[in-house]
Amino acid sequence: MRLQRHGKKGRPFYHIVIADGRAPRDGRFIEKIGTYNPVAKPAEIDLNFEKAYDWFVKGADPTPTVKAILSEKGVLLYNHLMKGVAKGAFTKEVAEVRFNEWKESKENKTSSAVKAIELSEKEAAKKRLEAEAKVNEARAEAIAKKRMQEAQAAAGETEEAAAEAAEEAAEEAAEEPAAEAAEETAAE
Repeated sequence: MRLQRHGKKGRPFYHIVIADGRAPRDGRFIEKIGTYNPVAKPAEIDLNFEKAYDWFVKGADPTPTVKAILSEKGVLLYNHLMKGVAKGAFTKEVAEVRFNEWKESKENKTSSAVKAIELSEKEAAKKRLEAEAKVNEARAEAIAKKRMQEAQAAAGETEEAAAEAAEEAAEEAAEEPAAEAAEETAAE
């Protein structure tokens, strides 16, 4: 029992297969019993429970990672319970009840973990949006301030230009009577 790697570089995806120990990692296999996607959060494991248990009982030796996957899905616990039934420690019905209780508790833990991950992702997204909104507000205030300064500067320039024009007009008005007086004195 081992993993057969598929997928792209940096995004692995594995098939859980039964293969001869002498076969290459991604080479020939006897039977495919499931898939494993470690990239997903939480990791996605699709395992044919009956086939996995059957091969485990027949003596297939799992690699450490596959053993962890089998433990996660309950194959090892089920095997342990069935050994207890074979020894006569308890009946098969009791073993089934214990296994189903374990399975329900495991599913509850998994679903609560998934909900916690989703909740933390939503909170992180909300915090990012709030931070982005603050940055956008600061930028908008800076732009508004800059535009106001530019408008004041433009208004100041027009006031200065108007003041200069008024001064020039006043100078011209003052020069015209002096020029007229000079012309009158010259004419006399």
